[in-house]
Amino acid sequence: MQNRLTIKDIARLSGVGKSTVSRVLNNESGVSARTRERVEAVMQQEGFSPSRSARAMRGQSDKVVAIIVTRLDSLSENLAVQTMLPGLYQQGYDPIMMESQFDPELVEEHLGMLKRRNIDGVILFGFTGISEKILQPWQATMVLMAREAKGFASVCYDDEGAITSLMAKLYAQGHRHISFLGVPHTDVTTGLRRHEAYLAFCKKHGLTPKVALPGLAMKQGYEHVAEVLLPETTALLCATDTLALGASKYLQEHQASLQLASVGNTPLMKFLHPEIITVDPGYAEAGRQAVLQLIGQVTQARDLRQIVIPSTLQ
Repeated sequence: MQNRLTIKDIARLSGVGKSTVSRVLNNESGVSARTRERVEAVMQQEGFSPSRSARAMRGQSDKVVAIIVTRLDSLSENLAVQTMLPGLYQQGYDPIMMESQFDPELVEEHLGMLKRRNIDGVILFGFTGISEKILQPWQATMVLMAREAKGFASVCYDDEGAITSLMAKLYAQGHRHISFLGVPHTDVTTGLRRHEAYLAFCKKHGLTPKVALPGLAMKQGYEHVAEVLLPETTALLCATDTLALGASKYLQEHQASLQLASVGNTPLMKFLHPEIITVDPGYAEAGRQAVLQLIGQVTQARDLRQIVIPSTLQ
């Protein structure tokens, strides 16, 4: 029975509500000494032990690290998280997964809760709009992903290099009319830097740029690709795999023949569209490096390094 009891069971056996059991587990106020003793006695008698993940969420595990992603369904962030988790487990850390939804207020709320729970450190997938003031209390125990901030450790991708290598590949194939589907400049890395790298290549090689910057979503790629399709267009470079997937669906429906290229090299892209030229920004390696950096900061006061992961043309 030891591993099958739930908080609901303990509440029933103690004659109290679930919220009271939760307060006892969290060592919170609002529970009388007599009630606390009764609940603790039942837990001890029944051999009740909250799950590892539940202990981690309350900050009661010896070593706990939070990973805050922007979206739980992000293909690229999940590739980085997949290498973070084994690294954390290997070092004896319990990871907590949270989602920011690109909302700075939600990040602030998450960080406040994590600080109250005495979490050891945080890996935060950054985005434009997060105030460094919010992050300041975590300076020594935080690693930013895909964004850099002065005075903070970070692991970033070589956005310029990724776009330049794809453009060079398309140019070497003979393409001279290459359009670009990207992300608004409010996103500094995926948006501004990748777009600027495209424009710089066009300028250097005397190409005429044709651009649309709809956003990150697959649907936006599908709905806006027509804006960059000219009669002479022979290739389309997409800032992300999700945009490329949307664009590809549109091109298939309209029976348009075009060479596609994108930044990402996600498994879904490779499976569905092996014909698309991709560059791997190094998501898996970024996850590994983020864990090594954070654990180094937490355990050895390692210097706050700014790490840039090189991209690889596939």
